[in-house]
Amino acid sequence: MTIPTPASRRTALRKDDTGSSLQLNTLAGWRRFIDGPPAPPILSSRSAWQRMPTSERGPYDEGRLDHHARMLTVATSFVEQTAICGRRLVLLNRHAISARRGLIVSGPAGTGKTIAITQLGRSHELLDRARHPHITDRIPVVYITVPPAATARMIATEFARFLGLPVRARSNITDIIEAVVGVCADTRTGLVLVDELHNISLTSRHGAEVADTLKYFSERLAATFVYAGIDIAESGLLSGTRGAQISGRFTLIPSRPFPYNGEWKALVATMEATLRLHDHRPGTLTGLDRFLHDHTGGMIGSLSHAIRGAALDAILTGTEKITKKSLQTVPLDHTAHTTASLATKTATYR
Repeated sequence: MTIPTPASRRTALRKDDTGSSLQLNTLAGWRRFIDGPPAPPILSSRSAWQRMPTSERGPYDEGRLDHHARMLTVATSFVEQTAICGRRLVLLNRHAISARRGLIVSGPAGTGKTIAITQLGRSHELLDRARHPHITDRIPVVYITVPPAATARMIATEFARFLGLPVRARSNITDIIEAVVGVCADTRTGLVLVDELHNISLTSRHGAEVADTLKYFSERLAATFVYAGIDIAESGLLSGTRGAQISGRFTLIPSRPFPYNGEWKALVATMEATLRLHDHRPGTLTGLDRFLHDHTGGMIGSLSHAIRGAALDAILTGTEKITKKSLQTVPLDHTAHTTASLATKTATYR
């Protein structure tokens, strides 16, 4: 059996998988995300795989590596809640002249905040495309991230960079903002996603200016603004005069680690179903769902990292399967370890 290996699958990273084309905070990267990942590779039988000549087996394995390296998006209840709330706000803001309502997604790292807001953005853009199938110059969604130690000019530049607008060293912030507002108006931008909001500190002058700049953008653009960041509710971003303005207009959706329940089990089963390994026995991961919860602290980001990492190791080492031991060899983030350790200590002292 010969596995098809089109040119776009011959290397783990395609020619257009470099630089800005992979970044969501550029228009090219965002549109690539909207179009979705390529179809999963077809898994050959083990005997056919072993008989493959090197010229075929190498690209075939690279295609599987590329597949497992991609972040799987699962429609969890949190993602669905964010999508519903975001869609509701877009509709409520449709005829608003001022004081548009927005959304804040806040919680610990690794709990799926970026996944939730980008899926909201994807559904919004796909709906816009369906309504305007023959118009290609619309930009219904803008996605930016707040840089560390950001200034107001840096935020304006992030908007311009997403839209592909040139920003020269001598360009002042007013010129940049006017250019961004003009393009967004012409291209009917209706949703603005601002990630990494925790990089703003209202206790600093620059942080306060960044908050004011975002507020100004929200007043100038006929769009719904959605913010995401780590523990925004517990930070000082919603306190004081500026914080009161934000909290008075924005709905907050908290993200949390998953409890060990039916949804967690279904999440593990969904991820296991995407595996393309020759010797992996179906049901192995679902049988380890309790261990995976303890191991990752219920963090969806850590779960995805552990499973994808173990799958990559299985292909690279030739074992072609995931076991409890191979999962334990994939280093996880500190937050997952801390959460898992705390859960273990809590269970011990009960």
